[in-house]
Amino acid sequence: MIIAANLKMNLKRKDLQHYKETLQTQLSLLNSVDAVIFPNMACLLDSSYFQDIPLTQGAQNAYPAKNGAYTGEIGSEILEELGIRTILIGHSERRELGDNQEFCLAKFTYYQELGFRIFYCIGEPLHIRKKGLSAVMDFLQTQISGIDLHYPSLVIAYEPIWAIGATQPASIEEISATHLNLKNLFRNINPTRDIPLLYGGSVKADNAREISQINGVDGMLIGSGALNPQNFLHIIKETLE
Repeated sequence: MIIAANLKMNLKRKDLQHYKETLQTQLSLLNSVDAVIFPNMACLLDSSYFQDIPLTQGAQNAYPAKNGAYTGEIGSEILEELGIRTILIGHSERRELGDNQEFCLAKFTYYQELGFRIFYCIGEPLHIRKKGLSAVMDFLQTQISGIDLHYPSLVIAYEPIWAIGATQPASIEEISATHLNLKNLFRNINPTRDIPLLYGGSVKADNAREISQINGVDGMLIGSGALNPQNFLHIIKETLE
């Protein structure tokens, strides 16, 4: 089970220090899952935070270049200097800021060539969901267009945009049907590997166990539900019971 925390633009450095200290009290729990954390860029640059904890640090975003004249961006040279070999690509919040499919594909291809572990995000808006599952699958296929599903270090996270931060998250039936269809799609393209498929979208401690037990859910990508380290640990615990 992969349990990943996307902290987005949250938590100051002192907050992340507290986060680390809380996780250190439950190392055996962290060892029981594949734990990943995507801190904000300022905290990511202080790579000492989680060195002695059994989890992987990843970048929420990076430019598809080693270095260069890309103001405000960070490239692979800096990530590799920090020992970061995991990256999040295609998150809906990045897509809304201008990361179109062509740019997501460019990022994927670049970091694939470097051997990074890639968490690639897909998800539909509400108006597509309202058209039914067939329309959802058509939309999701456009988001994986060009992505190499044979890449061995690929993890895909399905995050319906309308369910992120929502008071009414996706139902178990909606998650189950979408994951089943995605798994079938992936197997048709690459029958040699069961690509890990995470669910994200208002995952919290009170629904984590039920979501984790859905056939086809291989883990979770958690946003606000993981900002409190105790909640993050609670979610991990729920997935193991």
